Amino acid sequence: MKFLQTNRENLIKTLSNIVGVVERRNTMPILSNVLIKKSSNKLSFITTDIDVQMTTYADFGVPSDDISTTVGARKLLEILKALPEMSQVIIEIFPGKINVLSEKSRFTLQSLDANDFPVMYSDDSWDVFVKMSQIELKSLFNMVYFSMAQQDIRYYLNGMLLVFDNGKISAVATDGHRLSYNSVLTNSFKGYKEVIIPRKTVLEIQRLLQENDDEISVAVSGMQIKFCFRDIEFISKLVEGKFPDFVKVIPQDYTRHFTIDRDLFHGSLQRAAILTNDKFKGIRFQFALNSFKISSSNSEHEEAHEELDIDYKHEPFDVGFNVSYLLDVISNIKSDSLILSVNPDSNSSILITLPGNDSFKYVVMPMRI
Repeated sequence: MKFLQTNRENLIKTLSNIVGVVERRNTMPILSNVLIKKSSNKLSFITTDIDVQMTTYADFGVPSDDISTTVGARKLLEILKALPEMSQVIIEIFPGKINVLSEKSRFTLQSLDANDFPVMYSDDSWDVFVKMSQIELKSLFNMVYFSMAQQDIRYYLNGMLLVFDNGKISAVATDGHRLSYNSVLTNSFKGYKEVIIPRKTVLEIQRLLQENDDEISVAVSGMQIKFCFRDIEFISKLVEGKFPDFVKVIPQDYTRHFTIDRDLFHGSLQRAAILTNDKFKGIRFQFALNSFKISSSNSEHEEAHEELDIDYKHEPFDVGFNVSYLLDVISNIKSDSLILSVNPDSNSSILITLPGNDSFKYVVMPMRI
């Protein structure tokens, strides 16, 4: 039976949006597949890993009986990418298989029963429902996501905290060594709600969001979060657990502040990072009268020294940091300058903020060098 017909580019775009959810290794073979459901000429494409589910919609089905099937998502996408540009693609469905036809090319792929596909259904009621622009949400996440932990035994750190607080949405991430905080104002929600979004969900949403004013809706229940934008519906389970009290981590009483050019600081850190120890990535900051020195060394007794002029009129002190944590934040900041706030103590963290912006804060814990 003829199932769908469209050009190669349409189908590649549709599958590319949702294939990121598919794990390359699955204990359940059907989780490697995409569920394709057809109703008249309307199609829905669904992928899931049990915890996260993504659906996208298209209208290039061939009018016929309503039918569903599942087929290997990445395998189908690889075949489509290998076809000539602008070529027409026809998919036919048969019991246990599908045919992919394009000009003189023909592929037969195994399919699995659509009834065995573990569809995740969204909650019936939501505690939070807000609308905002895609660029607002992308910017909110961009300044925070890099601080999420990876495979930490404290599973609640392997994700991002979202706080909905009477018209203000805050995003927080930490791996125990640094913490990112960012917030945005919205008038579409009253009340208070905290949830932890899984790392995979954050990264996939970041990949899909565009820097434009197109609308995205965010709905949150006790167990799920749902994002709807363009022709995509993204549902994710939430992480259970208690996120650390981030307010206590952000310094409130630092009195030594100075402004530094972002590009100059970035360049100095990149050069100093070249000669750090590959494992620890430690650099030393030395503060003195109107002087800010950055140095690094490694086990081969190689050294790097950088010096920047700053407006600093306090007592000298030095402190060590992981340069990777500093490069991460600077790479995601678009501001021309940064504000560094310090405490004259080698055991104190450094606070990075932006001029004229109270919504962003980045804290890095010191390290011994």
